Amino acid sequence: MAYRNKIALVYLLGYALDLVNMFAAAIAYPDISQQLQASVSQLGWVANAYMLGLTLVIIPGVWLAAVFGEKRLIMASLLLFSLASWCVAQAGSIEALIGWRLLQGLGGGLLIPVGQAMVYRHFPVRERARLTSVILLVALLVPALSPALGGRVVEAWSWRWVFYANLPLALLALLLAGCWLKSEPRPASRPVLNAHSLATGARNMGRLLKSPLLRVAMLTYLFIPGIFIGTQLVSILYLHQQGLSPAQTGTLMLPWALASALGITLSRYQFNHLGPKPLLLLGMTAQATGIALLIQADVSSTWQTMALYGLMGFGGSLCSSTAQNTAFIDVSARHMGHASALWNINRQLSFLLGPALMMGIFAALTVITSTPRAFALCFAIGAALTLLPLFAVLRLNTPRVLALLAP
Repeated sequence: MAYRNKIALVYLLGYALDLVNMFAAAIAYPDISQQLQASVSQLGWVANAYMLGLTLVIIPGVWLAAVFGEKRLIMASLLLFSLASWCVAQAGSIEALIGWRLLQGLGGGLLIPVGQAMVYRHFPVRERARLTSVILLVALLVPALSPALGGRVVEAWSWRWVFYANLPLALLALLLAGCWLKSEPRPASRPVLNAHSLATGARNMGRLLKSPLLRVAMLTYLFIPGIFIGTQLVSILYLHQQGLSPAQTGTLMLPWALASALGITLSRYQFNHLGPKPLLLLGMTAQATGIALLIQADVSSTWQTMALYGLMGFGGSLCSSTAQNTAFIDVSARHMGHASALWNINRQLSFLLGPALMMGIFAALTVITSTPRAFALCFAIGAALTLLPLFAVLRLNTPRVLALLAP
């Protein structure tokens, strides 16, 4: 096997672990709530702590890789992730579980940016499209399959085994990283991480926000995926209350993945012809409609609920893929590094703030109104938040974008 393919396999294993801990873990929330006597807001922090850990290590991760080497850092992060996964599964209280989830996020957060940098550096530009398609395939299959499998694990054993299941995959990635990855030569001068270097990096990233295309893309990505993940967490509690089992709830991610593939395909083939504006408008409308109609879903009719998840999957993925295509259109190669870091920070903030906001809104609503009405209001607010980037998208200059896309 070629060395670049070995690097890609290690990275994809780490990426799959990250996705499993975002989607499969959510299926265990009702059982965690019952066994550990956790409130709705505490359940929200089970996800938020993991996302916070992922976000906190993005900037220092680049410095750590330069100081200790990418191979050592990836192996250390996999070891830390494995240890934290074991501790999460052993947690005896909701407070301990949240703390171990933060540590799990810190370990997993080093895998994505460092592994991504290694992979793209070893693949020629002309072959990166094929690599990206494989990454997107993993991004579809894992969220589709892991909730359904996680639901069956919860039903057969307990929520703890959802986290124990991380260990074989993490240890396999650790073994392959140790055997396959080559130690990179250390830089002649040790990079410095201090207030001045951080301020310089922040200023460089801030200047990039002058680009209207990057601003709109980041705003879209900040709201669309984050609000969907937050709504999904609330909907898991709603569907559990309606009598659906964890396995049945997890299965709803299958139509989500199929519809997501359709949204990504539409963006891929129509982006250069239509520009981002019509695709983003269609995607936002589809996701907002799916969220708004969740409260009307008849859980006895599986097809109806699956259709709503499919609608959310199509709209969310159409927006996400279109936003990512839009972000770097007018960013020069010289600024691509800072733009990529800014984009990944925004991505993690979306995954962190969206669930925190939606679970917080639901928790607050349950205090002031009945639970059924709290679900209805929460879904309505989620649909409205999905449409917040609408005004910025409407201001996009389509002829200018198409001119930039012209060969």
